[in-house]
Amino acid sequence: MKSITLTQLHYIVAVAQKQNFGLAAKSCFVTQPTLSMQIQKLEADLGAILFDRTKKPVEPTPAGRKIIEQARIVLQEALRIEELIETEKGEVGGEFKLGVIPTLAPYLLPLFLEKFIKYFPKVDLIIEELQTAAIIAQLQENTLDAGILVTPLHQRGLIEKPLFQEPFVVYLSPRHPLQKFAQVSEKELSLKDIWLLNEGHCFREQAMDLCRKKKAEVLQHPNLVFESGNLETLKRLVDNNFGYTLLPYLAIMDMAGRNNKKKLRFFKSPIPTREVSMVYSRSFLKQGIIEALSQTILSVIPEKLKQPQMKNRIVDLPSLRQK
Repeated sequence: MKSITLTQLHYIVAVAQKQNFGLAAKSCFVTQPTLSMQIQKLEADLGAILFDRTKKPVEPTPAGRKIIEQARIVLQEALRIEELIETEKGEVGGEFKLGVIPTLAPYLLPLFLEKFIKYFPKVDLIIEELQTAAIIAQLQENTLDAGILVTPLHQRGLIEKPLFQEPFVVYLSPRHPLQKFAQVSEKELSLKDIWLLNEGHCFREQAMDLCRKKKAEVLQHPNLVFESGNLETLKRLVDNNFGYTLLPYLAIMDMAGRNNKKKLRFFKSPIPTREVSMVYSRSFLKQGIIEALSQTILSVIPEKLKQPQMKNRIVDLPSLRQK
């Protein structure tokens, strides 16, 4: 067998991700004929067809799936060599792709970004706001270096580094019946007048679990059903005398004005919370940046949200998402 190059492996992984030769070539900054020629050469050397080109979008063949999975591992190990050199030099730098869920991004990012950029100028940080399922898929495909999301996930091949516990807070319309309570408990919540995030947001499921009622009982208004992808939109609805919603603690930290604070009710003990973690692949790549990010976040989080040091959770047997 002739030698296989890292470039060829990079190309087949790109095609598997993009499911299109043209888009893959663009992502690799080469022409489509160049990418196609290198993949064809690899197929000839291996004696196996890696992609079913008759299908749209393009799909790997059974043999192709196995080879692409191994190609991802080889590319990760090659990157590890570069990281070892940087570690020996004592440098924290390089490109780092981070995914953050929408119910954390607008509230957490402003707290730590300026500080991180100041202290780690050699890191090129690329941040994307994504839902949990998309972050998990991209971590498994090695197109993201890490994600900040709610755990536990119970996903094989991923490491969860718990950062802090974030309490839930009730945000009430001015004339809501729960206004009469100084604090609320889970049993007093109802799905009948709560505003929820739409499907795909983990915070939606957590809110529904707290209300302890079936989804079928959601009757916000007899002639109105609305679900948003944005917590700020839900807050505006509540502000206009429509029901209530649940907010994560970081969403209320910069809430100014006495009238706004009147709409907040904290939970009685035990206070429902969500665990926020840094999640990354078991390959341990870019560990220096992951640690720098984690420590920077912890340095700006309110002390009462921090939890005792926990060991990282690892679920064995890495599993790549099936196309």
